[in-house]
Amino acid sequence: MKKYSFGIDIDGTITAQEFLLPFINEQYQTNLMLDDILEYDLSKALPVDPNDFYKWFKETELEMYRNPPLQQDVVRILNNWHPHTKLNFITARETNATDVTKTWLQSSNIPFDALEIVGNASKVIAAKKQGVELFFEDKHSNAVMLAEELDIPVILFNAPYNREAVPHNVLRVDTWREAEHWVKKEFGI
Repeated sequence: MKKYSFGIDIDGTITAQEFLLPFINEQYQTNLMLDDILEYDLSKALPVDPNDFYKWFKETELEMYRNPPLQQDVVRILNNWHPHTKLNFITARETNATDVTKTWLQSSNIPFDALEIVGNASKVIAAKKQGVELFFEDKHSNAVMLAEELDIPVILFNAPYNREAVPHNVLRVDTWREAEHWVKKEFGI
């Protein structure tokens, strides 16, 4: 059986999409819920200066990344796929988060073959480098760019912040079980 190469985002894709909100709510004394986040830029949901928000985020990010909750079924599904797929995690986290991310993946029993920390750079280059044939993402602009530039299918996890129209090769799902069903149909695994 062919060994496929999958690209997988981390935050909002394998983690619960709302995992940052408890930290934000505590810091800013708010009660934001996932449905309140209508743009990928979290600062847009807060009555704060974006520069102040990003300064706080940089100071707090490693703590937030230390043990985020996972999406339901993701560990089981990735472990089932791993014998047949190369799992390449490609994340916009910054390089300062490399160690905490590797430690968290390992302690969460998430198999991976590569971890590409790209920061603000395009995920397309890392996906090309890993020969990715399918990508899992939650950020609309990344999903569209990956689908169009690499001409591969992208599974986009629905969220209030990514409701814009998508090209034909971006498939929206609500759960990892839906993604698993699509992969079984399309890739036979």
